[in-house]
Amino acid sequence: MRTLLAAFIVFLLFPVPASHAQPADAPTITEWEVPWAESRPRDPIVAPDGMVWFVGQRSDYIARLDPETGEFERFELEAGAGPHNVIVDADGTPWYAGNRAAHIGRLDPATGEITRFETPGDGGRDPHTMIFTPTGHLWFTTQGGNHVGRLDPGTGEVDLVAVPTERARPYGLVVAPDGTPWVAAFGTNKLVSVDPETLDLREHALPREDARPRRLDVTSDGMVWYVDYAGGRLGRLDPASGEIEEWALPGGAESRPYAMAKDDRDRLWLFETGDTPNRLVGFDPATESFLDGGVPESGGGTVRHMVYDPDSGALWFGTDTNTIGRATIR
Repeated sequence: MRTLLAAFIVFLLFPVPASHAQPADAPTITEWEVPWAESRPRDPIVAPDGMVWFVGQRSDYIARLDPETGEFERFELEAGAGPHNVIVDADGTPWYAGNRAAHIGRLDPATGEITRFETPGDGGRDPHTMIFTPTGHLWFTTQGGNHVGRLDPGTGEVDLVAVPTERARPYGLVVAPDGTPWVAAFGTNKLVSVDPETLDLREHALPREDARPRRLDVTSDGMVWYVDYAGGRLGRLDPASGEIEEWALPGGAESRPYAMAKDDRDRLWLFETGDTPNRLVGFDPATESFLDGGVPESGGGTVRHMVYDPDSGALWFGTDTNTIGRATIR
């Protein structure tokens, strides 16, 4: 009895920190080693048929993984394409950003044929991150070109909207429930929103000048969440009021948060890449508490982008250690 009483007193004096709790449904991380060495596989996304598409940024390919069998299939791109991101349309057709060759490409998996859509002029240089909207438009950022773009897949027409701040480096991109594209301007301390109808662009300054937002997401309540890569923080912007709130990450100021995605419970997940191995960290806005998501066995190197797939209940990511990873969270 004295032992139990003593333990209870210790718990009262030194409780487990609520800021970094282990969730009851802690993620299970699985990795598949990509058969093409040091190709920097990145940005996997799950197609409607369950196939996982990704690109090899250093080796000019687009590929798919069958997570049931572990089999990979590779499709070659032109030399120097530098594919950076891949997404799939409603039919499951993969589209990739030709980062070094200023184009967006659509691959026909049945024939291997690629249809190119040029991203014109200096503003179209360096297509980076892409996303489809419910209207069928494809939005993208051009980090080097300092623009946000919109492609109409039906006509091939491309609209480019300049970011007013020079060298803003528009980077991560998401679309809010109301259809508004939001962008993390990695070269400055700003987030960017674009009116999808008028293409009017607005910059939203973060309170610290040295903040560098890199990836972002929007929860179902319309709140815009971002990771500050330079300051090791998770932030939230209320677009209606302009109010911004930030939380220091468990890994501290040098945690280098990078890949980020929300799950179907509006919890935010991110990878701290400042240390090896990279650590997956969750955040529950309802309790304002951090969740320990574990580490990839490969170490991760740097996990740069991540998406949540509701059908598999998992986060999918690529690593600089040449793996495709899955973190199952339910």
